[in-house]
Amino acid sequence: MRKTSAVLATLSLAVLALTGCTAAPTFDGAACDRSGGSSGLADAVTVEGDLGAKPDVSIFSPLHLEKSAFTDVIVGDGRAVESAQQPMLLELSLYSGDSGEFVTETTYDPSATQVSTIANWSAQFPGLSDALECATGGSRIVSALTPDDAPGAPEALGLDADDNMVFVIDVLDVFLPKAEGALQFNDARGMPTVVRAPDGTPGVIIPDTAAPTSQAVQTLIAGDGEKLVEGQTPVVNFTALNWDDKKIVRTTWGDAVSLDLPQIAPPIAEALIGQTVGSQVLVVAPKTEQTEAMVFVVDILGAGPVPTP
Repeated sequence: MRKTSAVLATLSLAVLALTGCTAAPTFDGAACDRSGGSSGLADAVTVEGDLGAKPDVSIFSPLHLEKSAFTDVIVGDGRAVESAQQPMLLELSLYSGDSGEFVTETTYDPSATQVSTIANWSAQFPGLSDALECATGGSRIVSALTPDDAPGAPEALGLDADDNMVFVIDVLDVFLPKAEGALQFNDARGMPTVVRAPDGTPGVIIPDTAAPTSQAVQTLIAGDGEKLVEGQTPVVNFTALNWDDKKIVRTTWGDAVSLDLPQIAPPIAEALIGQTVGSQVLVVAPKTEQTEAMVFVVDILGAGPVPTP
């Protein structure tokens, strides 16, 4: 059996979690079509076992491909992936197309599964974007990539440069791409106003008045998902701005969703407890001796697993 360096295997998968991608793939989620799957690949790769558990995989090898291909082994009835930045939970096993041997895998541990996106995975394996576009939660996918669709990846994983790679991907859950729910009426007097691009990216208009002297919270969109409870890790997109100069300090839109809000802004994360998934929440944090007054617009996309140390 081919021995893959544990360091290489760990790096090749771990670096994908929650990192930005400057050349993220784009696709039209409104025109999702999974009919491009390969029946030939389904005949060459047999997968057994429960979704979310390490699969039992047999590959009719050597597997020679003229171009990359994918096939849906299981089609889930969950939410579809509509954009390259949409967060999802998945488990993945990788095999050599030449030998059919196992190479590496994710943890298959629900407490350690990391939130990722198509943009994350395509940063190292560009060809995976085709396999993941429009996939639904609860699906199992087999994707076979040629070296051209994953430049440098075979060698980094200890494979021959011309080896095809076979991925078995379990899409466990797909989170919302943006806040979805009922618009809420708020008395906006003295508070920022939020407008939204079609993809959900917020624009924030801060009034030319003094910031509130105590934390202010408004629900702008009320989602109909589960309520966040203490101890959960909210999966969010957020934009943070200084009140006085109205400049954006940080935004996750177009980059990567955030799981670290409880670490970087604990009072903002606490303000989300009791809010529902799908909601958009406006939080104004007052000025302190250490910080300026700040405005946070937070889209709650889901509740992810609590990261383990």
